[in-house]
Amino acid sequence: MRDFSYQNLKGQSLRNRNFIDADFTGADIRGTDFTGACLVNANFSHSRVGLSLKWKIGIVTFAIFLAILSGFITAYAGAVMGSLFTGNDLGFLLLGLFVSIVLTIFFATSIRIGLSSALGIVSLITATAIVSIVAITPSAEMAGRTAVSSLSLGGAIAGAMGLAESIALIHSTKILVTIALLEATSGAIFGMLLGVTDQEAVAGIIGVFIVSIIVFSLGTYMGWCSLNGDERYRLIRELAISITTLGGTSFRGANLTDANFTGAVLENTDFRGAILTRTRWFQSQLKKVNVERTYLENPLVRQLVTTGNGTGKLFNHLNLRGLNLQDASLTDASFIGADLSGATLQCADLSRAKLVQTQLYGVNLSEACLTGAYIQNWGISTDTKLEEVKCEYIYMHLPTTEDPDPCRKPDNRQENFREADFADFIAPIIKTLDSYQQQNLDPRTLTIVPKTLDLYHYEGIDPSAAAIALRQLIEQHPEAKIEVVTIEGRGSKKIRLQARVSDEANRSELNATYFESYNRIKALPYPDIQNLLAGIEEKDKRIRSLEQMVIAAIGSSKFYVETYQNQGDTMSETKGNIHITSGDGSKISGIAGAGENMTTTGSAIGEISGTVSIAINELPESPEPEKPGLKELLTQLQEAIEAEPNLDEEDKAEALEQVKAIAEAGQKPEDGAMQKMAKNAMKFLKGTIADLPSTVELVQTCGKILPLITKFFGLP
Repeated sequence: MRDFSYQNLKGQSLRNRNFIDADFTGADIRGTDFTGACLVNANFSHSRVGLSLKWKIGIVTFAIFLAILSGFITAYAGAVMGSLFTGNDLGFLLLGLFVSIVLTIFFATSIRIGLSSALGIVSLITATAIVSIVAITPSAEMAGRTAVSSLSLGGAIAGAMGLAESIALIHSTKILVTIALLEATSGAIFGMLLGVTDQEAVAGIIGVFIVSIIVFSLGTYMGWCSLNGDERYRLIRELAISITTLGGTSFRGANLTDANFTGAVLENTDFRGAILTRTRWFQSQLKKVNVERTYLENPLVRQLVTTGNGTGKLFNHLNLRGLNLQDASLTDASFIGADLSGATLQCADLSRAKLVQTQLYGVNLSEACLTGAYIQNWGISTDTKLEEVKCEYIYMHLPTTEDPDPCRKPDNRQENFREADFADFIAPIIKTLDSYQQQNLDPRTLTIVPKTLDLYHYEGIDPSAAAIALRQLIEQHPEAKIEVVTIEGRGSKKIRLQARVSDEANRSELNATYFESYNRIKALPYPDIQNLLAGIEEKDKRIRSLEQMVIAAIGSSKFYVETYQNQGDTMSETKGNIHITSGDGSKISGIAGAGENMTTTGSAIGEISGTVSIAINELPESPEPEKPGLKELLTQLQEAIEAEPNLDEEDKAEALEQVKAIAEAGQKPEDGAMQKMAKNAMKFLKGTIADLPSTVELVQTCGKILPLITKFFGLP
């Protein structure tokens, strides 16, 4: 690391230099040129940035000159305008009246709408009037009168803008402000008095006085308003900033990724076109800087990154890519539809924040607080950092009048996530994203809104009681359409049963009912539990298999079980094997029906086969028994892959992943993204069998099935 801390680098040219990880803490870099430099991870905290003394003196001198010049122009414009009202010439009187009206319009619109709009309106009116007058009375005398009137109008406007700019320039330097303003005012008044010496007529004197007072008032008002960020006078402010940053510190086009400007005073500094990804601005002063083509152009964003306080504020649909919001207070803030990709929110407080449809790709959320946040359709990716996130509960939807329950997790409103629960909850979503990205598809096209019931067992689990309670819950709440899909956990201490439920299901009530039944059953004597289990098993042979599966699974240090679904009024296993992934890398698999023994195998197929079966079974059956649909075709393809002896286990697992992708795409076959996913999966399958002999059964099966799948998706 190069150390420049507290050094005097004032006025040096360091263009296009490499200063990665350099330390400029407290350094004097006023007037230093860093244009195009690489300043990644550089530290500029509490450094002195801006104009050198000679540039400040030069700008003040120019501002005073501009104020005096504005006084001359205003005085002469007023004198000419006053002279238009002398004598009995009707033409002069009409021109004087016209100039007065247009000048009044300019002053009124510049205050009410803004300077740019006022200039446009006055220019249009004046041009139209000049063309009309010349067309009606094409005499040299009238043309001269019109030119004089236009000059007086332009002089008054120029005087107001000149005075406003001089005030903006002087205030921008913050040097001898009071004295400079007095001199600027004296210059304006002196110029007005000089204008009077050439006009002895009383009308001319009155014109000078009236126009000078109005111009001076408007110019002063516009100058001060522009410095306070008033968008009506952005033109004046931007011109003043452009002039004052000419001799200031320049970071134009520099790479300031992860740079730190904490506590730095950044007046008269040029950041035009700089790369400001995750640049730290906390407690820095960003009032007089040129920030064209950066996110700092937005005053709301500028306030957020410098104060770190966005509590209760609206940032909906804003481009917030690459912001550094580390440790920021964002409680109750709304980021609906905003793009925060590449930003850092490490240790930020996002309690109750609305992250609905918020893009968080590649965002650092480690150690952030997400308690009570709304994450409906939020966009995360495998490189979104979620380590050690603090979260007691979260909402999967925004509440509405029709749906006041925004899908809280954990489901029971009387419970909160315990340590590492949020990580377990979010892990399947990350896994789905990872699978999606393996298909070379944009994760932003994927919508994940899990309608699940999560049943956490923290102090171990009684397999028999859990199986009975789950069965009773399904019988008592058929409207919930409960489909148990996974069992996962760490040893016997923490187990989660997850089930799909309908959109209308009251997950909090279901959670409470399940655990009420589970605790009651668990407290029964062992013979009574076995009698209950036997009675249920007569109606549902799958119960005993569930019990045995949990018993086998909790013997592993960490496991993940793809299990069964509820179909109709009974629980039945999805077609294909059910598998448990254990912490040591082995797979417990082979459950095909009630009472069958489970075996352990190192096959990678064990991890994917159950999920493939679940994905396939979610597809509708073919309405024509003689004509197989996508569900039937994929079932045949899955069986052929699993039975193929010429593929090693890794190739089989990868091929089954593609079958799963096709099944997921089959949920929305008309969707372009889903069609692309299916097409990529079929390409992968063709590549897998490319080296196999044509006589192999899998090759022949693919030759028959893949064209039919292609036709199903309407692919060429």
